[in-house]
Amino acid sequence: MKAVFLSYNQALTDRVREILDTLEIRGFTKWELTQGRGSFDGEPHYGTHAWPSMNSSILAIVEDERVAPLMEAFREMDTATRMQGSRAFVWNVEQTF
Repeated sequence: MKAVFLSYNQALTDRVREILDTLEIRGFTKWELTQGRGSFDGEPHYGTHAWPSMNSSILAIVEDERVAPLMEAFREMDTATRMQGSRAFVWNVEQTF
């Protein structure tokens, strides 16, 4: 099992939901409002007057074989919406119940 953390501009919520639905990834935890800025470029997402956009984030625990298709779909979305600053990270899950 792997933990996949997705962070993306709220404007992309429908696209992210479509990716999860298409890949039949049902279980996840979502944070509606998360702040951040890119490592190299892109505008900050702070929810302020100067930087009004905000991110949302999702943590999904998925089977190993679902990670590559999820990461590829998320990468394709990021490529098409480059300035939105989407990011994805994967960790090993040691235990679950």
